[in-house]
Amino acid sequence: MLLSMKKIACIALFAFVSLSLHAQKADKEGWIKLFNGKSFKGWSISENPDSFSIEDGVIKIDGPRAHLFYTGKVADHDFENFELKMQIKTMPNANSGIFIHTEFQEGGWPEKGYEIQVNQTHGDWRKTGSVYSFKDVKETYVTDGEWYTKHIVVQGDQVTVKVNGKVINEFTEAQDRGDIGESRKKLSSGTIALQAHDPKSVIYYKDIQIKPLP
Repeated sequence: MLLSMKKIACIALFAFVSLSLHAQKADKEGWIKLFNGKSFKGWSISENPDSFSIEDGVIKIDGPRAHLFYTGKVADHDFENFELKMQIKTMPNANSGIFIHTEFQEGGWPEKGYEIQVNQTHGDWRKTGSVYSFKDVKETYVTDGEWYTKHIVVQGDQVTVKVNGKVINEFTEAQDRGDIGESRKKLSSGTIALQAHDPKSVIYYKDIQIKPLP
């Protein structure tokens, strides 16, 4: 009886490990899911954890400044060249952002890497798709309250941002930044992070997936 229970426990453990590994596997096109829709496993939140919650498989951002950093096992959360794709919905006057080549920090605005802006109607004139303060977008391409696809491609010293399949910004570091000296806001490698900007900004994220590139 004891042997059978041990055998059952081993089978259950094997199934759990297999399921966990499967969740980290790429699909046929090379995409790997970073968010399981159930928990923040593999993610770390700075400053104000209550600014992030999960509702019906979707990340809801609603609260004071905080950042949700991917700190999981995929590529040991250190990406250099990659494609990042997700679904986003902003509510009126909301502001958020997606940081690339960044790293976890306990508080403040992330000091490492670039922010790719998320904003349709917030007062900040830098709109969705901006490589924030370095190559900005003034036009809006989607409407608050609708889901849209944001696709970010990072390759070498270039960042391409697409909204619903349309290229809306192309940033080349050598051309658009010039000499960046010792600045930590540059392309190098690192993780990604989602931003809670302020208590009046409500944003939703889902289907977050990444494709590492050579």
